[in-house]
Order: sequence, then C-alpha cells, then structure tokens
Amino acid sequence: MQESVNKQLKCIACRLRMGIIDAVYSAKSGHPGGSLSIADLLTYLYFNELRVDPRNPKWEDRDRLVLSKGHCSPGLYSALALKGYFPVEDLKTFRKSDSYLQGHPDMKGVPGVDMSSGSLGQGISVACGMALSGKISNKDYRVYTILGDGESQEGQVWEAAMMAAHYKLDNLVAILDLNGLQIDGKITDVMSPLPLDEKFAAFGWNVIVIPAHDFDEYERAFNAAKECKGKPTIIIQKSTKGKGVSYMENNAAWHGAAPNAEQYEIAMKELSTALAELEA
Repeated sequence: MQESVNKQLKCIACRLRMGIIDAVYSAKSGHPGGSLSIADLLTYLYFNELRVDPRNPKWEDRDRLVLSKGHCSPGLYSALALKGYFPVEDLKTFRKSDSYLQGHPDMKGVPGVDMSSGSLGQGISVACGMALSGKISNKDYRVYTILGDGESQEGQVWEAAMMAAHYKLDNLVAILDLNGLQIDGKITDVMSPLPLDEKFAAFGWNVIVIPAHDFDEYERAFNAAKECKGKPTIIIQKSTKGKGVSYMENNAAWHGAAPNAEQYEIAMKELSTALAELEA
C-alpha cells in the first residue's frame, strides 16, 4: 500500500475512534471496547474496500456489510458518519430515546446499515442469505460480515458456516475479531472456541489469519479473499480490545461501559495527540 494512503487511513481511524468515544460518552452507555478493536477494520472497509455510495444507500449493486456483533454499533455509526451517510455531530445522539442511532444497528432508520443486528449469531446467517441471493441473481456485489470471538460460541454461527461452504459462497467474506475478551472475561475462561482457524477450515472455508490494526495486512487479506474461488473466506484478525485508548486496552471491563468525564477527556486527548502526530 502506498505510504500516503496508509497515513490517510490511519488519520481516518483516529477520527473514527473519537466518534466512538463521543457516542458512548454522550449516551452514558454502550460498548466501546469491541468498537475500538474493529475501528481500523471498519476504516479499511469503508474507505478502501467496499463498493458503496453514501448518496445512494440502497444502491442495488452495492457491496453489503452486516455487523453481526451488533452491540459494536458505535464503531459502525462512526464509520458511516465519516463516510458521509449522516452528520458526524449526530453521533452525540447515540442511544437517546428520540435518536435514529439506537444501541443496535437499525436498517430501517440508519442510512448505510444493510441489516438490523444484535442477536449474536444471526448476522452471519443473514450475510449468507445475501451472498446466496447475489449468486442466484448473477450479481457481482460482495458481502462482508464482522463477528466477535465470543459470538463464535453460538451454534448458529456454525450452521451458517456449514451453509456458506455448501453453497460455495466465494462472494462472502467474514471477519472475526479475535480480541480474546467478552463481557464476562477471557473467551478461553468462559467457553473457549479455539482453535477458530482449524474449525473454519474443517467447515470448508478459506482461512486467513492476520494481525489487526495494520492496513497493509488488510490489503493483503482482502485481495487474497477476492482471488479465492469456490469457497467462502474468513479473515481472523488478532486484535486488541479497546485499541487506541490506553486504559481500555485489553480490559474486559470496557466491553460495555461508558467513560466518565475525566476518562472521556483522557481518551480524547490521547486520540487527538495521535491524530496530530499523524498529520504533522
């Protein structure tokens, strides 16, 4: 990837993280940890990968993205706002009773949301249906879905995985955010789903494992996914929960908690400093 493009994406990712913190702080609730761990991924998808048009959110030939781990809506909303689907300042209305930006993505109320989600395991199932529809209709759009590692404890995920391989959905890319933590602590303590790479391979998927938070790695992985024919691809990204905010990193307590005023200022200062250094 060109250095200038890499730098631009890093700047967008900083702003996206600031949007996450703004949203969760304004709502006094939400899920910052898992939103921050997919901030770089969402940046790459919306600003380098997806064929979408914010001026025409329902464009029939657009690529689709389903946030299967729908509780991480602050990340998705921040990405959509920065892309131009709706005003960035609306992020501060997150979870307010009269806001269209509710706690989980709502395809009827939020421009750019392709599927309402939140019940874990269902998003990847819907993504499979979208991909199969594309095959049947001879459409060339691609379908992307983002899963949590705790979500992979759900049986429905594996039913969907079996279905995707059976129908050879090579227009489907799942990205599994392996940050190692869920609401109750380490995934390996709650109910270990590991080894996820071997399990998806056994289910007939093309498996790519990468370190997260690296745009060159994303470019390599998503290009490889496009080249794979005859089977769906899963990209397992080894990420850091709470990435970008020092006191949230690798801390399960920030799975579903909002910062107070002092913590908000610390987070925004860290992100603002990182952005300024990138733009210098």
